[in-house]
Amino acid sequence: VQLQASGGGLVQPGGSLRLSCAASGRTFSGYTVGWFRQAPGKEREFVAGIRWSAGFTYYRDSVKGRFTISRDVAKNTVSLQMNSLEPEDTAVYYCAAVANVILSSMSRSESYDYWGQGTQVTVSS
Repeated sequence: VQLQASGGGLVQPGGSLRLSCAASGRTFSGYTVGWFRQAPGKEREFVAGIRWSAGFTYYRDSVKGRFTISRDVAKNTVSLQMNSLEPEDTAVYYCAAVANVILSSMSRSESYDYWGQGTQVTVSS
């Protein structure tokens, strides 16, 4: 599975961006897709995840109510709608996918087998 992340950019605090993760080589059916981010000098951290088949979603606490992860079955893509962005959200965002993962491991980057190239999100005035 090859993943392509897109949609990053520069936005002012309080603004919005929509990231997209597209898969090639196969569909996302049966996979869990996650978004992670890594800021300079910091470890990569989980942002949100979705189980493709069930549509179950999971978020880190700091983005709940601001970010929404969703899937488009027809386009075979996973999106991350980010609203009320804060400077602390500045990072390179990566999408990742794994065929089988238990819920308790969904937020662990080492659980994922496939990774996209990352897209930069900068929140600054």
